[in-house]
Amino acid sequence: MARHKLSESGVRRLDKPGVYGDGDGLWLRVRKGGSKQWFFILKRAGRRNEIGLGGYGQGTAPVSLALARQKADLIRQKLARGEDPKADRAPARIVTFADCMGGLLEAKAADWTNEKHRLQWEMTLREYAKPLHALPIAEIVIGDVKECLLPHWQERPETADRLRSRIQAVIDYGIAHGWRTAGNPARWRGLLDKVMPARNKLQRGHHAALAYAEAANLIAGLRQSSGTAARAVEFIALTAARTGEARGATFSEIDVAARTWRVPPDRMKGGREHVVPLSDRALAIVETMRQRASGKFIFGGGVDGRPISDTAMTKALRLASPDKAATLHGLRSTFRDWCGDRTDFPREIAEEALAHQVGNAVERAYRRGDAIEKRRELMNAWAAYCEAGRPTGVPNSGGVNQ
Repeated sequence: MARHKLSESGVRRLDKPGVYGDGDGLWLRVRKGGSKQWFFILKRAGRRNEIGLGGYGQGTAPVSLALARQKADLIRQKLARGEDPKADRAPARIVTFADCMGGLLEAKAADWTNEKHRLQWEMTLREYAKPLHALPIAEIVIGDVKECLLPHWQERPETADRLRSRIQAVIDYGIAHGWRTAGNPARWRGLLDKVMPARNKLQRGHHAALAYAEAANLIAGLRQSSGTAARAVEFIALTAARTGEARGATFSEIDVAARTWRVPPDRMKGGREHVVPLSDRALAIVETMRQRASGKFIFGGGVDGRPISDTAMTKALRLASPDKAATLHGLRSTFRDWCGDRTDFPREIAEEALAHQVGNAVERAYRRGDAIEKRRELMNAWAAYCEAGRPTGVPNSGGVNQ
């Protein structure tokens, strides 16, 4: 029987749904949406059987035309010897989303640009994709993915978008290994974009912020709990740090003598080191957590040395906050609004406190010497305001409007 009817370039261009033969039992199935799976057809005792050989050009382990032909040759050799090509296969085990998730993370180990990137992928899939973990990868449908995304869709759009993309990558991994023959239900265009609800006007880059007049009430509410999550949220509020920076904070980044937190470039959004002056209360939180610590992270998650999750911190914020719509990232806006409305500190100092790049390189170098002390005054004034709802012990000349 003729073989090698297909070419690599031809297979790559195929987009019309259908079944295409390479000859002598090797076939390629192209599905609506573009997914492609190799399979081998054999007939024994008058019955037609299919053996899946993996997906073409999908996920982290694609099966090329050449590899599919090698797999087909092995099957033909067994048939020629009178052997059953399925006989030595282990009984089929149901492969779950969690199985594929673990395989994908392991396969991507060499691709991570930094530890922060790896932790973000792992945390997103472990915490937010939990409803999918036990489901067979072959049986996940669009409704399962939708239910997984909905809790984050309106309030945390960036988180939801990252989650969808990473779920899609996991399912692609399952398709590539032949554990799923259907298309990917996490694909956005043509699938989820038809069923997910329209988002409200609070979109990417705009996070619901607590009014600064409620800052003291938030801090008081957080102190009703002795838990790690409450301390992490309070630390974020006092330092105006990004959530990921605080989650990944380690004790080695804290200089107690200098009363600073030095966040390395690989954990900063802008890729530049950021030095945060610590108020008395922020430093006290670090020392409290040091007494509880069992690993390198200041705010440990209590599982395998991992940091605390966004979910735990968000829950602590919602329990303590007078505004239940407030978000963790929105606390940075709370701080910035207070700086602009209630203080006379220069705009540049407030922006630098948020790790925003201000001015050109020459201007930044010129300011570097005294900017940290000016920011220390600002952060101490903010901590005092959070403590009592008004600044205490700071003269008007220091930049605070009573």
